[in-house]
Amino acid sequence: MKKVRGAIGSRLACFRLRVGRSSIQGSGVFALERIPRGRRVIEYTGEKLNERQAKLRLAKLSRPGGSGRNCIFYLGGGRYIDGAVGGSGAELINHSCDPNLKSRKLRGHILYYSRRDVKAGEELTVDYNFRRDAKKVPCQCGAKKCRGFINRK
Repeated sequence: MKKVRGAIGSRLACFRLRVGRSSIQGSGVFALERIPRGRRVIEYTGEKLNERQAKLRLAKLSRPGGSGRNCIFYLGGGRYIDGAVGGSGAELINHSCDPNLKSRKLRGHILYYSRRDVKAGEELTVDYNFRRDAKKVPCQCGAKKCRGFINRK
């Protein structure tokens, strides 16, 4: 069965989730049921890239007229995952400076875990932690603790 764009890969999600309009930006991912604190929620999947491939994709996105969303996640050791190609739906989770999810890298996999109890209907968020030395990206999360930018402090 072919994955529909904007759908959640049910094999990779441990809870019922849906894609919908986000008050943060564009589309987001929402819990359809309560998620207890400390539970695995979904795996971030996509095409595996080396450093050269990732830099080329990022450069293409940042060119004038370049379209698409940056869904490239750094695994470490010069390895990356591009969730825009074959992603599980986790690539649609928006950034927040006060997120309800955290990411863990485990044996070449990226897993999202709940930092606290998440209510049914609540949007899932994660701190993207863009590097300090990267181009500053304004934040629209609306959290009380908002840094103003997605980049790390």
